Amino acid sequence: MHSIHKIGNSFWYITPTSLSDRPILGMVIGTKKILMIDAGNSEEHVNYFLKELKKREIPNPDIVVLTHWHWDHILGLSALTDTVSIASKETEREMEKLIPFSWSDEAIDARVKEGVEIEFCAKAIKEEYTNHRDIMITLPDITIERRAEINLGGVTCIVQHVGGDHAADSVIVYIKEEKILFLGDCIYPRMYAKKVHYTINETLRLLDELESFDAETYIPSHQQPISKETFEMEVAKLRTIAKYTDICNGDKLKIMKEYENYVKRELTEDEMETISNFANGY
Repeated sequence: MHSIHKIGNSFWYITPTSLSDRPILGMVIGTKKILMIDAGNSEEHVNYFLKELKKREIPNPDIVVLTHWHWDHILGLSALTDTVSIASKETEREMEKLIPFSWSDEAIDARVKEGVEIEFCAKAIKEEYTNHRDIMITLPDITIERRAEINLGGVTCIVQHVGGDHAADSVIVYIKEEKILFLGDCIYPRMYAKKVHYTINETLRLLDELESFDAETYIPSHQQPISKETFEMEVAKLRTIAKYTDICNGDKLKIMKEYENYVKRELTEDEMETISNFANGY
């Protein structure tokens, strides 16, 4: 189901799973403090990660950073009772909106009908919470406006608010000494909308900000860690499709034709989906 891996001297992570949409969780081990990245989609998710790390003689974290407000990154926070939680101010505001929610099938389905929740997430929540729905929204202890630098002892984490189409409250975590950039979901399109989409200006602004970090490994929450080379290819794809979306005034077929001429081959499924997302957001 999951596996645990180590990158460099101080970073551990648990792989994501697609069925109940469990994202990657990270752990940065300093000589003074331990910092966890994201709180998972349930207490079970978090507790599994902590249990596996305990087998590797890694204690529970002192600090947890939430990358954004979406359910799969925050609902496990209630399990981290002795951990100081940090998030952007915007993440706290969005989480506060979830406090009154009921999590029964009927309540979730009603939110899907109202357009508050999306079908994909509704299915994943039901898959993750089959035995109970004892869901408690736990708000972060500390909020940041823009940036925080956390010295864990021998390793430094820079937490920076970057926003993006996926979630305006998104923060990234840059593990300086390891040259690891934990992206969370920031590079993904906006899901909570009538149509999944990217917007040109917000995508380009975000990419500029992400490229300012000197990283060698990039961690998008619902994939495997990727190399600098792979990240640069992804950035080039997004920038080029954004450019053709602008030139073609959001006309999907024209964008596809222009991009096909540019790459000189048939388009992949991923490229076609990205073009659709940009056309949707034009």
